[in-house]
Amino acid sequence: MNSTKKVERILLDELIARGHPNILGTHRTTIEITTEDFLTTNGNCIIGIMSSKSVKDYNPKLKEAIQNGKKIEIEMVAGPFKEIIVGVGHNELPLSNEISMVFRLSEFISDRTALINCSKSSIELDRNFINYLKNPSNKIIVQFFLLDENK
Repeated sequence: MNSTKKVERILLDELIARGHPNILGTHRTTIEITTEDFLTTNGNCIIGIMSSKSVKDYNPKLKEAIQNGKKIEIEMVAGPFKEIIVGVGHNELPLSNEISMVFRLSEFISDRTALINCSKSSIELDRNFINYLKNPSNKIIVQFFLLDENK
């Protein structure tokens, strides 16, 4: 008998953001996407601006999964480049910030925190992916999947 668990990916939400010349993707502990339309080089964790959503705007099903501590896969597609990170939610995440979302390697909780214990920070993203996002005409599509390991 095969005891291998099948992991089902259930799409819960998606958003679109844009690139910017100041995208660096060099932060060692976080990845951030913002709804703001500007970016300074101090925001070295930011990989997308003018996002169609902030953490507050997430679909209620995604918010519920995050606040129930579920494992979430984030698939980020920018032109021909794709990055996948996995993080987990936490029942103390307020998911209330109206400007941005932050994916963290750590367990730090704030109103901007979307997921904790993530598998990558912005410095770990492929440089071709980051360089593509330096063009303000380029977009990043971000999809959030619930990883249901009970299938």
